[in-house]
Amino acid sequence: MGDKANAHPGAAGRATAADHPASVRNVVLVGHSGSGKTTLVEALALTAGAVNRAGRVEDGGTVSDYDEIEHRQQRSVQLSLVPVDWDGYKINILDTPGYADFVGELRAGLRAADAALFVVSASDGVDGSTRMVWEECAAVGMPRAIVITHLESARADFDEMTRICAEAFGADDPDAVLPLYLPLHGEQGPDGHAPVTGLIGLLSQRLFDYSSGERKEAEPGAEQLPLIEEARNRLIEGIIAESEDETLMDRYLGGEEIDLKTLVQDLERAVARGTFFPVLAAAPAADGARQGLGTVELLELVTGGFPTPLEREAPTVTTPDGRARQVSACDPDGPLVAEVVKTASDPYVGRVSLVRVFSGTLRPDETVHVSGHGLTDRGHEDHDVDERVGALSAPFGKQQRALTHCIAGDLACVAKLNRAETGDTLSAKDDPLLMEPWQMPDPLLPLAIQAHSKPDEDKLSQGLGRLVAEDPTMRLEQNPNTHQVVLWCLGEAHADVALERLRNRYGVQVDVIPYKVSLRETFADKAAGRGRHVKQSGGHGQYAICEIEVEPLPNGSGIEFVDKVVGGAVPRQFIPSVEKGVRAQAARGVAAGHPLNDIRITLLDGKAHSVDSSDAAFQTAGALALRQAAADARIHLLEPVAEVTVMVGDDYVGAVMSDLSGRRGRVVGTEQAGGGRTLVRAEVPEIEIGRYAVDLRSLSHGTARFSRSYARHEPMPPQIAERIREQARDAS
Repeated sequence: MGDKANAHPGAAGRATAADHPASVRNVVLVGHSGSGKTTLVEALALTAGAVNRAGRVEDGGTVSDYDEIEHRQQRSVQLSLVPVDWDGYKINILDTPGYADFVGELRAGLRAADAALFVVSASDGVDGSTRMVWEECAAVGMPRAIVITHLESARADFDEMTRICAEAFGADDPDAVLPLYLPLHGEQGPDGHAPVTGLIGLLSQRLFDYSSGERKEAEPGAEQLPLIEEARNRLIEGIIAESEDETLMDRYLGGEEIDLKTLVQDLERAVARGTFFPVLAAAPAADGARQGLGTVELLELVTGGFPTPLEREAPTVTTPDGRARQVSACDPDGPLVAEVVKTASDPYVGRVSLVRVFSGTLRPDETVHVSGHGLTDRGHEDHDVDERVGALSAPFGKQQRALTHCIAGDLACVAKLNRAETGDTLSAKDDPLLMEPWQMPDPLLPLAIQAHSKPDEDKLSQGLGRLVAEDPTMRLEQNPNTHQVVLWCLGEAHADVALERLRNRYGVQVDVIPYKVSLRETFADKAAGRGRHVKQSGGHGQYAICEIEVEPLPNGSGIEFVDKVVGGAVPRQFIPSVEKGVRAQAARGVAAGHPLNDIRITLLDGKAHSVDSSDAAFQTAGALALRQAAADARIHLLEPVAEVTVMVGDDYVGAVMSDLSGRRGRVVGTEQAGGGRTLVRAEVPEIEIGRYAVDLRSLSHGTARFSRSYARHEPMPPQIAERIREQARDAS
């Protein structure tokens, strides 16, 4: 690990195909927007020799400045992979978006990685979203480490930020979140700020000086050792507490000097088990420098302390028809099981899939079976097809380096999988398998759209299909009641990116229109109606008369049709025609154009003509009878009510409950959820929570999450109902 006494030997550079899972490390970078993740990736690539000082690929490619490459990658709203070689290991660095709207990309990164590096800004601290991701990792036992960035800031305080991290991430055991190094400060500037120029290893008690732009190891001065004594003792005690050697603590407390090699080995094992979480520091390289501060230590932590893919449990796998199947963990010679963790479209090569191989070996130009989970509720088609794999490559910015194979534990980009979508499983064509899907957040912000022009209308369906294939966190709905095309997104930034991709990537211009909630109508009282449709215009005329009674039914009853005609006043063959007519009119609505529901319609009487009566005539008469009954009755507008559950920090419970009340919501209960959070349950009209995903994030500073499900339709307050009726009249 980074605190080893020997200097780093290192063969370094851009990654090639790995030949054994033990030589692979998959690490995902997690942190809020602005914490410095992408800058850190650049610094690690520079130190590993994957880019030179100008930010260009070391082997002479044509890629422009790496930072500019990242800027072009959708403004850091996508999961991106940067593979590098370090000391004989291939490190797949997965950079995730820091925006809460792109948590789907973050979840994909967590799925593909075996360990997580949490990036925390020394000037901004730890936000609520980062804490929640830490808890997700803790729930599955993922190894984690913390790196503090922005140490060049005048407000940066490494010791204070380490304490904050211990409070935020070490709820169960603060002594499991401890620094491995302390920053070494240079001379104070005119503003009183002393820049960080190096690190002091707490275990080795060695000084690593980065002031020249290259990492140089030296003996610390006699005046520096007392400064690290307390932190060093606490670190050693924290490591020994996690040691599998139960005698180590007694020996240490008895005054025995524990061997450095033993401490490093115990530290590496504790990190790999996910029971100890080291804190490190990093800063980008200065202009002209070859290494950024702390980058060597981070790379050594990843290769020495983070687990290999061999240590990850085998995924839950079934056959496509649901039968359980046992697969050995990370066996390159086992059956092929790989997962598409990201899908993107390239204007030159078409669809590109980022794939993590969990078992077997993936090779170019072979035919594989693609199994999908469907996700029909989100607009994804189910598929179970064979496809030929195109080229395999390792990405770096816009460049792709060809790979001859991708073994279990490694990641690669796969070209030309035209049917595969994010979350799909790749397996052998003669042995199809399906991995258990990872949990995707539910998109709760509706975006109603329509094609801008006729040419856009022709391309809209294909563009939307590609959009949801790339992003399983997005749900496509074609609402049969409101006749709107709705993209359900995770937030405003997510929606903006969706529109931008439709416009620039798929050439589809759309207009955003107001989102409509599916309202309904019902009768408040019993009413009667008479429908008379009598016309004579030469030849066969039209003759149908029917009398009906309408009465309200309980919520959820639908429409009942009852025949109480006696004496054949309406011939038997025309009674279904009357029912068809009233049901058609009910679907069109009788007050504001919304479907009529929860009523019983009773056919009482009518008249027919032996020649001029017909199916069409009685359909029309039935519709007229229902409209007349509505004209003489009070009609309620029914609005959908959602059951809403909000998980929120205790500090924001009052604000959330007050806000729900302001949305005409009824809080039906609260319960403690642990960890300083409360679960609030409420019933809220759906018309009031169209933008709740955005408003709740603002209200809770990004720390709250909510879910919603349809409960029922109930009468809308008269003043709101009248406003909607007026809007319907104006529109007509």
